Amino acid sequence: MEARRVPVADGIELGVDAWQPDAGAAGDGFPFLLVHGLASNARMWDGVARALVAAGHPVVTVDLRGHGRSSKPPGPYDVPTVAADLAALIEGLELEQPFVAGQSWGGNVVLELAARRPDLVRGIACIDGGWLELSRDFGDWDACRVALSPPRLAGRRVDEIEGYIRSAHPDWPETGIRGVLGNFEIRPDGTIAPWLTFERHIDVLRGLWDDHPAERYPGLSIPVLLVPVAGGEDERLQRRRRQVDEAATAIHNTRVRWFTGDHDIHAQRPVELAGLLHDLTADGFFA
Repeated sequence: MEARRVPVADGIELGVDAWQPDAGAAGDGFPFLLVHGLASNARMWDGVARALVAAGHPVVTVDLRGHGRSSKPPGPYDVPTVAADLAALIEGLELEQPFVAGQSWGGNVVLELAARRPDLVRGIACIDGGWLELSRDFGDWDACRVALSPPRLAGRRVDEIEGYIRSAHPDWPETGIRGVLGNFEIRPDGTIAPWLTFERHIDVLRGLWDDHPAERYPGLSIPVLLVPVAGGEDERLQRRRRQVDEAATAIHNTRVRWFTGDHDIHAQRPVELAGLLHDLTADGFFA
């Protein structure tokens, strides 16, 4: 795995990890670009990346603007701008029509990318996201901001944070645990600070509030895989089912594959998710 930074806009560089299969590995060499969600980072995809590489696929995982090792400008953080970053990344790395998977907020971003630049991608997967419309879920922006503002974690000790992560996710593989820890800068004194600041987190939320992916569904011209996760409260699950059904009905070429587990299913069940992605390249859906 090679880590590097790639310029995508004036003064903006994205941190990426490039994974290459071993010489002679099985597979058709189909490239993947894996995109994280809000307040997350590229390392959350490590388990999926390793499984895809083992199947013969080159993989790139990316820290979006404001996150991880990437530039942290004052703005903007709206979905079209972040999707434009991805388009510039694909061109800068000379990726030949990768399959692009995005989780949660990242699902909305890759759907926007597919709508704006279908020439750059072969297909997309929206992993428990892509259909998120916060303006439908809350009465107004203030209610959304209050409900979804992140906890103030800066200054907490890393061993405390790691202990909480492990106790909350006892069935996660080590790649998932290390991936969550990658959301934080670990300071010399043993305390942490989120790479995505509180202010930038709110900026991303506002961009998601202003995003309306349902308006994009009818015009999508490339294959779309929807991967919702059945978990959480019944009311939220029923709302998710309605949103996924709406997307599946409106998008011309789509498949739906439900998982059971956590919202961060890519960290919890990376081998199974990678297997699904690989199988859909093999059966011609993304040809």
